[in-house]
Amino acid sequence: MSERILIIEDEENIARVLQLELEFEGYITGIAYSGTDGLITYREQEWDLVLLDLMLPGLPGLDVLRRIRADEKQVPVILLTAKNSVEDKVAGLDLGANDYVTKPFQMEELLARIRANLRMKKHEHDYEVEEVDDKFSHLYRDLTLHEQTREVKRKERKIDLTPREFDLLLHLMKHPNQVLSREQLLDSVWGYHYYGETNVVDVYIRYLRKKIDFNETHKYIQTVRGVGYVLKEQIDEVKN
Repeated sequence: MSERILIIEDEENIARVLQLELEFEGYITGIAYSGTDGLITYREQEWDLVLLDLMLPGLPGLDVLRRIRADEKQVPVILLTAKNSVEDKVAGLDLGANDYVTKPFQMEELLARIRANLRMKKHEHDYEVEEVDDKFSHLYRDLTLHEQTREVKRKERKIDLTPREFDLLLHLMKHPNQVLSREQLLDSVWGYHYYGETNVVDVYIRYLRKKIDFNETHKYIQTVRGVGYVLKEQIDEVKN
């Protein structure tokens, strides 16, 4: 059965080229030329992947993404954007986007990213947890993480994390006391198909530190200069 891809793009020429290329590859497509129409079309039918432009009339792309994620956590969303700053990309990834491409882009690269995201979705769909098991709970000192409920606590303090922050912390907790390079974290958390800047890892590490280690004497997320990051306890010295 052919996968269904929704294109939400206000530039008609780009949208039409994308439609022709995707249909040539065997995908079923739909097009919406505004954020409002895109959200309506998304909700009216079932889609396997969404290509979402950030600069849209009506409802901005990030607002469309936010509402898609409120409805559906699993459908892959690839952002199409003319913006090239790390902050803009992080904003989209932080809201739950799976990937992005910067205009102008090569069609071969976009098709490769689409295939990679569809493969990942299929893998996650095929992997179903039959029952709750302790192996899906992780503990490091007084920090606990539950994979199935996606709950994180330090002592009794509940910590709210974005999907990307949660995945990053999960990977660190699966490898305590092991130094992980930025490239390893990118491959494991963002996926091998991610081609963006590696300093996006630094941005998310800062986010995690603010939430995990803020006002705590025992710090867990450490930087190993020139190498990467490690989940390892370090006690702040008390200064008189």
